[in-house]
Amino acid sequence: MSEEQNWLAAKIIGPKKEWKAYKARVKALPLPYMTAVAGVERYVMHFGGINDATQAQSLFNDVIDIFERAAADGTPIRDVVGDDPVEFADALIRNYQQTGYVAREQARLRDSITKAVGEQS
Repeated sequence: MSEEQNWLAAKIIGPKKEWKAYKARVKALPLPYMTAVAGVERYVMHFGGINDATQAQSLFNDVIDIFERAAADGTPIRDVVGDDPVEFADALIRNYQQTGYVAREQARLRDSITKAVGEQS
């Protein structure tokens, strides 16, 4: 991981200790699962929009939990992520965007449109 990626990870994930523990768990996975987790991780870091370190850490811990269980059970990666890995990652991201600024603004937008539609009737 480059210095810039380490900086980004520390900013998103939080303290290095937790990040290192997570990365150690990733490295302990069999290669195909490790590769899959690295792909999900990269996607989430670039497109996740999660700025809260606690939320990001929880998300990555859930990802590693999912893939550790799959590896232990011998579950094929496609059975984990489905036909569309982007949808899998986006669903994870949505689960962690239910709180915070983005979720509040999404709710406000929905409420505003509902109100506008009601006023139009």
